[in-house]
Amino acid sequence: MAMAKLVLLLVALAGSSCAAWELNIRMPAARLDGEVRDAAAPLIHALRPLVGSAGDLGRRGGVACDSWRLAVEAYNKRDWKTVPASCEGYVGHYMLGGHYRRDSRVVVDEAVAYAEGLELTGNGREVWVFDIDETSLSNLPYYATHGFGTEPFNATSFNAYVMEGSAVALPETRRLFRKLVSLGVKPVFLTGRSEEQRAVTAANLRCQGYAGWEKLLLKPLGFKGTAVAFKSGERRKLEDAGYVIVGNIGDQWSDILGAPEGARTFKLPDPLYYIG
Repeated sequence: MAMAKLVLLLVALAGSSCAAWELNIRMPAARLDGEVRDAAAPLIHALRPLVGSAGDLGRRGGVACDSWRLAVEAYNKRDWKTVPASCEGYVGHYMLGGHYRRDSRVVVDEAVAYAEGLELTGNGREVWVFDIDETSLSNLPYYATHGFGTEPFNATSFNAYVMEGSAVALPETRRLFRKLVSLGVKPVFLTGRSEEQRAVTAANLRCQGYAGWEKLLLKPLGFKGTAVAFKSGERRKLEDAGYVIVGNIGDQWSDILGAPEGARTFKLPDPLYYIG
């Protein structure tokens, strides 16, 4: 019941124009356990009295969900199609609680520290490659209504969601983006979204506070290769055009594998889905 209420609230908030991440993880004051909770409290707090901590939830489901997630993030678990059904609550709790944001913050803190130590040539050719989905923009409102990755991917429904242009920025990634712009490093978006989604993607990015990027590279219609082949090929084109890739960040290993990867790569957490 708690998870159902959570999903309904996410759906209602996701329809807002230029919604902020905070809108999607917070809820109005509610009476729980006989006490009125703070309106600013994260939404996930409403679930804790009902389902316990993420670790307890995973154990109750008979699956060590925290170990499964570690295997996913370490790239030991590959080619998986869906999140284990018994881990739906665990993944939802991880994504909507403070853990996901804390993990993302650690990654971006390292990226910012690295960027601040770069010695730039001053010729304006240094670029940093950004993935979009679950890196620059979060599709959590969509996945919250589709079992937090436990349902098989449905391209039709997901693309319909993309065309709404309602995805919210991951605040940590936006912080890195803005830092790079201030340092003189040019951001390049490289995404598996298709070319027909260019206009809505650009508008969504601008709406979420991304401005001043160098390029927005999308997958050509009819492309049949792997994500690694597409993205490494686009990075090669950047280098052939005289750009120097000083950094590369994404949520999938396929975002950062395949030469040329860039001078340094950063992997954000994502237990929702796998792209090979």
